[in-house]
Amino acid sequence: MSFFIGGGSSNQAEAVPNRVQESRSLTQELWDWTKSILVALLVVVIVHQFVFNFSTVRGHSMDPTLNEGEWLLVNKAITYLQAPDRGDIVILEEPDKLEELKPSWTQHSLLVKRVVAVAGDEVQGRAGALYVNGDKVVEPFTDSPIEDGDFGPTEVGPGQIFVMGDNRHRAASADSRMFGVIPTSLVEGRAEFVMWPFDKAARL
Repeated sequence: MSFFIGGGSSNQAEAVPNRVQESRSLTQELWDWTKSILVALLVVVIVHQFVFNFSTVRGHSMDPTLNEGEWLLVNKAITYLQAPDRGDIVILEEPDKLEELKPSWTQHSLLVKRVVAVAGDEVQGRAGALYVNGDKVVEPFTDSPIEDGDFGPTEVGPGQIFVMGDNRHRAASADSRMFGVIPTSLVEGRAEFVMWPFDKAARL
């Protein structure tokens, strides 16, 4: 009889280490999953902050090129590699001068505009047309001459750009004609694609 009692005690003793080992395995598996999730979140944050993100078009200042509600894929990495060029569509922070013109209760927001002149350029509007360095600029993306009257000439200094909205109808765009040249440090990124709606998806 004592033989059988001894055998039962041995099985119970072996079961305890097995449960401990299973608990440790489960803990390790949960920790591995947690690490994977944290790494994935870190990658998402880095990509969103420094590489690409999405921006939604608000307002009509970029009609007819961009329409309100469209989603843009924005290349943020390009701002660390090169300065904006003429023709680029950029996402930028509101300049201080424009902020001062807004009611105090409105939120700070981003703008989407087209770069029309860069460092070293002289830009002006005359008789409804845009001129850069004395040459009339052909702008197939607009559907109207400049209706807000003449402006300039304005010299664009080092580290600066002059931006305008593609909508050239009267009072349609708050841009460098209102707030002047802006530093390239305000540029958040370059719009590369229209991603949504799908029927409007296109490279810019």
